Amino acid sequence: MHRIWIEHEPEAVVLIAEGEVDAYSAPELRERLDEARADQARPFVADLSRITFLDSTALGELIRAFKDDAASARSARVVLPEGRARRIFEITSLDRALPVAESRAVALRELREPD
Repeated sequence: MHRIWIEHEPEAVVLIAEGEVDAYSAPELRERLDEARADQARPFVADLSRITFLDSTALGELIRAFKDDAASARSARVVLPEGRARRIFEITSLDRALPVAESRAVALRELREPD
């Protein structure tokens, strides 16, 4: 079971994914990622704090989205608190390749107040 939706914060467009995100739900994830990232004027946050499982297909969709944002110099963050989803990012070293924040509040603050 999964849910994927978008929320609009003053600082950023936020995609929230919840539950098990796998090959079955990857097309929906891709659609929502593209929808959330359509507003190029605002930063983008992928909040994965409610993920219980993330397979390689879903991970590939996230990498695609963040690669596209990096190419356009757009500010973006992945919210990954300690847990299963973060462990997947650590095993694949994506926690070092993608801009990861420990919470949504931290991600929004980093986007609002860059170093």
